[in-house]
Amino acid sequence: MERWKELVRIPAPALMPTYGPLTGMRVLMTGSIVAAPFCASLLAEFGAEVIHVERPNIGDPYREQAPVIKRGERKVSAGWIQEARNKLSLTLEINLKIPECKEIFLSLIKNCDVWVENMVWTEKLGITEQMLLEVNPKLVIAHISGFGRPQFGGLPEECDRPSYDPIGQAEGGYMHINGFPEPSPPSHAATFINDYMTAMFATNGILMAYIHAQKTGLGQAIDIAQIEAMSKVLNDTFVQYFVLGKVRERKGNKVAIFQPGNLFKTKDEKYLYIGAYGPAVYGRFIKALGLDLNKYTHEAAGGSVEAINSEMGLELNRIATEWVAAREAEEGKQYLLSLKVPCGIVRTSADLAESEHYQKRGNFIEYEDETLGETVKGFGFCPKMSETPAQIWRGAPTIGQDTDTILNTLLGYSSREISSFRELGII
Repeated sequence: MERWKELVRIPAPALMPTYGPLTGMRVLMTGSIVAAPFCASLLAEFGAEVIHVERPNIGDPYREQAPVIKRGERKVSAGWIQEARNKLSLTLEINLKIPECKEIFLSLIKNCDVWVENMVWTEKLGITEQMLLEVNPKLVIAHISGFGRPQFGGLPEECDRPSYDPIGQAEGGYMHINGFPEPSPPSHAATFINDYMTAMFATNGILMAYIHAQKTGLGQAIDIAQIEAMSKVLNDTFVQYFVLGKVRERKGNKVAIFQPGNLFKTKDEKYLYIGAYGPAVYGRFIKALGLDLNKYTHEAAGGSVEAINSEMGLELNRIATEWVAAREAEEGKQYLLSLKVPCGIVRTSADLAESEHYQKRGNFIEYEDETLGETVKGFGFCPKMSETPAQIWRGAPTIGQDTDTILNTLLGYSSREISSFRELGII
């Protein structure tokens, strides 16, 4: 068949409005919960045309993730409403051993700038990087997995391991240092922080490779491993080990190397975090507590591991704890801020939804969800951009909502051919 060899590439975007700095980038995404879809979401919010490939009659499991919102016969995950915006949904079986599947998939590859996948075992489906780069020499291939691909090094048996977010947090070193000291166990972050960090690194790699491809005409593969994304954000943890021979341990909410840097309970049963790094800010904190800076010097009570664990340092932490406990959270915050001492109240989603600052920043936006068929509200965009801002041009799509349009408009298949694909069960 090999129709893709004669297929003329249609410039992007052809299937969506034009906006944002990534106008002209078309992304094919074959992935599910959570890193690959979120990576594609970031690109889509800033103007890339994203085609999300889902299995026919099954879809991305992300659609079913709890909590699920129901409206009669319609139901959809709250996570899908937030993260699947701006995407086109194409149903297709990714199995290149089936000639029709291979033809459609390679035709899509020829018409895309980026392929994002977190299926891991792509070779078993008949997909190789060499094949794809022959079809599209400028293609950027982003592989997202738990432990990386053996082409980039590592133990093959490790690369072959399945993974989810908490596994990445555990195996990447984050979980060991998150939480309170023994006997408390290590703790994982409540949201999919490892998936989100992995998506951020994937997005960064894609944009760098895309710029390179536009300059040189040469595509490339990018390997993003969950464990390495997690290890990358551990600050000086590995230098501590390699240079000082120290294994970083859990410290709870208290910063181990300076104070104040701790979470304190307030009179109204809330929590106030106070952080003051460096002599100048430390001095303002001492003034706020009404203490003598000549006694509670930065060197003696706040500026080092030894200082904060000294008798005077521990006394200062006790005084600070009592000072906060005697005040309501907002009162303590406002007083500390009047002296330019950094601090913040632990906020709930309800607090932020009512925040005047968040509202005036435009952090919450409304759009119509395609599954529910109603207006929903979700979080908006980060970063903010002055000249090419992000937009929402549609809510999260229904399964296969754009299959016919993509196959016809982008790939040139007739209605009769599309019907035959559907009869075969491959779309």
